[in-house]
Amino acid sequence: MNDIPTHQKDDTEKLWSLKKLVAIVYLCQVLAFAFAGLPLLAGVVINFIKRDEAQGTWLESHFNWQIKTVWITLAGLALAGLTFEIGIGLFILIPTVLLLVYRIVIGWNALNSDKPVKDRN
Repeated sequence: MNDIPTHQKDDTEKLWSLKKLVAIVYLCQVLAFAFAGLPLLAGVVINFIKRDEAQGTWLESHFNWQIKTVWITLAGLALAGLTFEIGIGLFILIPTVLLLVYRIVIGWNALNSDKPVKDRN
């Protein structure tokens, strides 16, 4: 028989549930390209609501990474929007979008490897 203690089963189920949430938030970040950024905001709401549950686990780094990704993206988009009139908005928008893609790829790869994200930025 499989005699896994109940607390270990609970911890495993909790991690599995949190990992699914993290994957959903990465998916929301990807879908932001198709739906005018709205899924990006939905994803960060999930992060803030469930962040405490991930505290002390390897998934905590993903929650923090995803929240930071949204703040960086929103700041870049706002700055790009404010500077379009003077001709430099596009030069801010392109790196912002590339950084968003980079952060999604790095995070998703770490998640699929069951590893925390190492914040290099």
